[in-house]
Amino acid sequence: MTSHGGRRTQAERDAVTVEIGYALCSAAFAAAVVFGAVAGPALLFELPDTLETLLLRAGLVLAPVLFVARVVSVLFRFRSGAQPSQPGRTSPDS
Repeated sequence: MTSHGGRRTQAERDAVTVEIGYALCSAAFAAAVVFGAVAGPALLFELPDTLETLLLRAGLVLAPVLFVARVVSVLFRFRSGAQPSQPGRTSPDS
C-alpha cells in the first residue's frame, strides 16, 4: 500500500524492483571488494599461518556484515523517499 491508501502502480512496483536489484548488486560488489582487500594478501602471498588464518576469518566476517549493512541502508534510504535533487531545476521554495 502506498502512503495515499491506494494500490501501488506498475511504476511504483518497478521502482521497488529496480531498487532491490541495485541494493543486492552494489552490496555484492562492495562485499567482494572488502573480502579481496582483507583476505587477498593471505591468498596471494606466503604469510605465517596465524596471519593467513586471521586475514581469511576477518574477510569472511566483514564481507557478509558489509553486504547486509549496504542492502539495509539502500532500502531504508529508498523507503524514506530521499531522492537526490535534479540538477538544473529549482526547488519550489526558491
